[in-house]
Amino acid sequence: MEFLPAGQFKVLSNPGVTSTQLLAPGNSTSTRVTLTHVVVAPGAIQKRHTHKTSEQIWIAVTGSGELLLENNSTRLIQPGDVVRFADGDVHGLHNTGQEDFIYISVTSPPLDFGYAYQEEHKP
Repeated sequence: MEFLPAGQFKVLSNPGVTSTQLLAPGNSTSTRVTLTHVVVAPGAIQKRHTHKTSEQIWIAVTGSGELLLENNSTRLIQPGDVVRFADGDVHGLHNTGQEDFIYISVTSPPLDFGYAYQEEHKP
């Protein structure tokens, strides 16, 4: 068993985006998933990107926004929606709402997302 107490998680950030690494290669021996809590501020954008060898599932918790997909297409995402991106799928997010857009992300196999963020805050 692994027990990861609240307040002990690495936080990664870019302007308008904060990603708390709940279960990640840096704090867990899991070889199957990375679990992150992501907050995207109103108006902020997570640029389109891919994960070449990992699939990712997003569970929308609060707020609303637009998924940024391949070929410059978009799709509305709102609380309760679940979206799965297969290996290599283009995805990103634009928070078009008036409140924080919060989602939980499950990535398999695990990724260390430090490469994608400008700042890292350790507990």
